[in-house]
Amino acid sequence: MTRLRVEHLTGPGVHDVTLLAGNGECIAIHGPSGSGKSLLLRAIADLDEASGEVWLDDQPRSTFSGPDWRRQVSYLAAESHWWNDLVGPHADDWRSGHLATLGFSDDVLSWEVQRLSSGERQRLALARALAHSPRALLLDEPTANLDGTNAARVETLLDKWRTETGGCILWVSHDPAQRRRIATQQYTMRAGTLVKSDAE
Repeated sequence: MTRLRVEHLTGPGVHDVTLLAGNGECIAIHGPSGSGKSLLLRAIADLDEASGEVWLDDQPRSTFSGPDWRRQVSYLAAESHWWNDLVGPHADDWRSGHLATLGFSDDVLSWEVQRLSSGERQRLALARALAHSPRALLLDEPTANLDGTNAARVETLLDKWRTETGGCILWVSHDPAQRRRIATQQYTMRAGTLVKSDAE
């Protein structure tokens, strides 16, 4: 069954992109800097204006409110945003299992955001997104600031999440080895156009 369907999406830096992601799929996207990878994720998330059609479980995006769409189709930027002094208030339903897999105890919820390293922010932003029970994840280099151990933790959590929930992932990654580990399909972005590519 198709979880996320994108047809003829066109917007800033994105040209006529069509894409199908089935239940439990992880689609890896790569390409040179400036090719439109981040802009594609933002357009799907309805953060940038774009023409074309996007469906979630055969329900058109136009039938969702903006906030509800972005809870269901969760975009995780390369640099996460935090708006409270403490970690905990950023979500109502943090999952202890997710935090543990990412290397945290529940005590992290009482930590001040300003004390977090960039890698800790990146992992906690993922846990925060999953706390909202999304049906699709749009991930912009979610392991870019992480060492090998913590990158593996993220991969483990996301593999388990998509297997157990049927959620799909669009994952921008510059690491060929990572793409081979995580992806069910691979695509290359070139000058705003998405092209199916063979596993490297």
